[in-house]
Amino acid sequence: MQILVVRNNSNPQAVDASLLLTAYLGEQGVRALVADSASLGNDQGRAAIRAQLPESLDMAIVLGGDGTVLHTVHLLNDRQVPILPVNFGRLGFLANAEDGGLVPLVAEALAGELVAERRSLLAARVVCEGEADPYGDGDDSPSAPQEISEEAYAASIDPDAVSIGGTMMPPDKFGVNLRGMAGIRHFIALNEVAITRGALGRIIELSLDISGTHVARMRGDGLVVSTATGSTAYALSAGGPLVSPRFTGMVAVPLAPHTLHSRAIVTDASDVIEVTFDDTEDYRDATLFVDGEIVPFERSLEKLYVQCAPYPVTLLRAGGATFYERVSHDFFGE
Repeated sequence: MQILVVRNNSNPQAVDASLLLTAYLGEQGVRALVADSASLGNDQGRAAIRAQLPESLDMAIVLGGDGTVLHTVHLLNDRQVPILPVNFGRLGFLANAEDGGLVPLVAEALAGELVAERRSLLAARVVCEGEADPYGDGDDSPSAPQEISEEAYAASIDPDAVSIGGTMMPPDKFGVNLRGMAGIRHFIALNEVAITRGALGRIIELSLDISGTHVARMRGDGLVVSTATGSTAYALSAGGPLVSPRFTGMVAVPLAPHTLHSRAIVTDASDVIEVTFDDTEDYRDATLFVDGEIVPFERSLEKLYVQCAPYPVTLLRAGGATFYERVSHDFFGE
């Protein structure tokens, strides 16, 4: 058995816990691989670690807060590996408390005694200006950029600096995902995909369609498309609803809309959200964020498609407070 341990290395308690945990796993005949959160803060670092992971992983144990859980989801990408999150961060809405001790909790996970909670993911497809629309009509549209594989992307990473699309980025540039500059147009998100105003801060204009039906034209700061998991994150701050994690659809929430008629929309699990940018001039550039990480592109964004991914993320949960009890405590102060 092989287990990945991801620790928030800025938290001394998480580091100490990882040492205790690896010793325990070794006694159980389990091989433990340890990754620090500092190496997971951007996709360059994750790609380098991803290339070193064994083909088979039985579990990932996360010692940190919700941010470390998100980094781990993106590290594992489409690998169906159950994740046991243990709260060693400031915000641990996704994580288990370790009140009863870390080792007993992990022992329950190894024995298959924890609840497997499946959380929906988002799958986003970006079309930049001048690129082919994969869902568009006609055969005379321009070609999309040649997409590279994850392996090729990992191999392109220099330990000292990264040069993609002519942009030099240090590997410790936290929160920047350069896959867009590398020609990659597909992304996954556990919390949300957000479209916001660009560097010049001008209001952006967009058209929102859902499953082929035009819904609205919007002017404002942008749009957040979230999962049920992400309903307690950015979407909540934008005025969206709190949604049970068992819900498998999406929530679309406008950001600071320049209208009095704007509403959040809750979709079906099979729906596809299509966002078209009405003005792609530089002064109205839109910026894409995936689970809080900015994704730069060489050209202006033209369209964004978001739907539920065909596979979920599995979080292992111990007994404790229900979702509604945690909402009552964390968000209503009861």
